Amino acid sequence: MKIIINNSSMQPLYDQITEQIKFGVMQGTLKEGENLPSVRTLAKELRISALTVKKSYDILEQEGFIVTVHGKGSFIAYASQEFMLEEKKKEVEAELESAIRKGRSCGMKDEELTDLFYLILED
Repeated sequence: MKIIINNSSMQPLYDQITEQIKFGVMQGTLKEGENLPSVRTLAKELRISALTVKKSYDILEQEGFIVTVHGKGSFIAYASQEFMLEEKKKEVEAELESAIRKGRSCGMKDEELTDLFYLILED
């Protein structure tokens, strides 16, 4: 598993780790049952605080992407197709919201945004 940290990004380090692991799970590069590096190992690899990695792992566990077994480590959780589909829908929704905000910030009216949306759907 290769995680790349961008220290100059405005995105918090724990969020960068979380997003990259989620992406790996959703793309299938991280498989069910696969062992993740320990918190200390990943922190040492990335040259960051173990608390940052722990926060990322905690979020991933809360969201159902990983399972942590005390004394054994953290593993990629079983993800049902429904769960994966829901996560992908959330991503699409967030990207649409971002596009709408961007359009409105440059003066586009809702009707123009809607017309553009349907025009793109036709392609």
